[in-house]
Amino acid sequence: MDTAASRSQKLTVVEKIGYSLGDLAANLVFQTLVTYLAFFYTDIYGLKAEDASVITLIVGLVAGFVFNPVVGAIADRTRSKWGKFRPWILLTAVPLGICALLAFSTPDFSYKGKMIYAAATYSLLLLLYAANNLPYAALSGVITGNMAERNSLSSYRFVAVMFAQFFVQVFMLPIILSVGQGDKAAGIESVMTWLAVLGTVMLLITFFATKERVVPTAAQESGLKEDLKDLFRNRPWMIMLLVTTLVFITLAMKGGAYVYYFNNYVDEGRLHSFIAPVTAFFDSIGLNFFGKDPRSAGFGLFNAGGIVMMIVGITFSKRLADKFGKRDVFLASLFISTLFILFFIFYPPQSIWLMFLSQMLHGFFYGISTPLLWAMIADVADYSEWKNNRRATAIIFSAMMVGLKVGLSVGSALVASIIGRYGYISSEGDQTMLQPETVATGAKMLVSLFPAVLFFAACGLLFFYSINKKMEVQIEGDLKQKRRQL
Repeated sequence: MDTAASRSQKLTVVEKIGYSLGDLAANLVFQTLVTYLAFFYTDIYGLKAEDASVITLIVGLVAGFVFNPVVGAIADRTRSKWGKFRPWILLTAVPLGICALLAFSTPDFSYKGKMIYAAATYSLLLLLYAANNLPYAALSGVITGNMAERNSLSSYRFVAVMFAQFFVQVFMLPIILSVGQGDKAAGIESVMTWLAVLGTVMLLITFFATKERVVPTAAQESGLKEDLKDLFRNRPWMIMLLVTTLVFITLAMKGGAYVYYFNNYVDEGRLHSFIAPVTAFFDSIGLNFFGKDPRSAGFGLFNAGGIVMMIVGITFSKRLADKFGKRDVFLASLFISTLFILFFIFYPPQSIWLMFLSQMLHGFFYGISTPLLWAMIADVADYSEWKNNRRATAIIFSAMMVGLKVGLSVGSALVASIIGRYGYISSEGDQTMLQPETVATGAKMLVSLFPAVLFFAACGLLFFYSINKKMEVQIEGDLKQKRRQL
């Protein structure tokens, strides 16, 4: 262990904020993919639902099973004066921003050309996202070895995530419609340009504000073969891989389905009456773009309620995790939050207040679990070092990113595929097109029963995750003693 790096595992507020900006930047991309990718392909770019499903699934699986392991293996073997992982954040900041813009652009190609362009830009975006976000995530495992500090860092990080999610899910669609003056293609290209610039700046701040403190010794270095062998003997890692995959399938499924839910299921008249006081307030302060379309405004406010309550839930996360352990708090909060998703299957189109209330309660309980997922994965990296005396942080995080990418891709593909099976007709910007009545049923199932089943499955898996509060304390203590002796 590098003695200079090990003198203090405490993080300053500046470093925590600087690190969290990286997740704010990444989630401007990620939340846009979760919320709008299927909608962008079917309603803005004009791809058929089944073609959009195939592109998101195939590209996502390639990204998950090829891009992430390769990046993880290379990142763990990176040597530079800036450390293992920070150089990746620096080098990918600008290309990631450019590619995010290209992926949501709408060049005028033939239909076959559109499919090729969509597949190519989505592939490049996921490659750069892996090269940026995987080392960023792994950085949380080496920025400090103190588990309480990691809990705190995760809370900062996921408050930043909530801000990105708030903008994307609340304001982005109304802004797209307003900026484009009804032209969704022009609107989304304009918005993505600004997001690309802001995201690049924030990633650069992350690079300059952080440093790596947990530095493996030469004795802890290992080859790829040993790393993979350690992975597949690491039961907590296997559990977390499955949990991560299920969680992100669910997030992508319900997140991508809400726009269809509001456009095709929710009663527009009741929704307009329900949100009228809020849109009137926005009009009074000059934000008149927000109330131009009741469905997009309702969609935004619905997401806003959930996100605000998620932020409130995040504030309870560290204290609960410090007291009861990450696993137990994650399991309980995920289970309770899932109940409020399931309730959506019972709500008729006119029950607007019940929809909003359930979304807020789901957001609160899910918010408690949100910071814990990545903190638990950092604990899995510690568990591997504790058991094997070798540390391979990036490849462990890369395996989790496989779960994230596969989850995102499968979830997004399921949205496009399922809504297509319920008869959805791609509109390419035509907001007057009438959809079959079956589409409303499909949208309701996509935000209720289907995601609830997957979240409940993740809860079941957590009963087999062995790193409870007692083991957390033991691992941290043993590693501290081992590192002092090096």
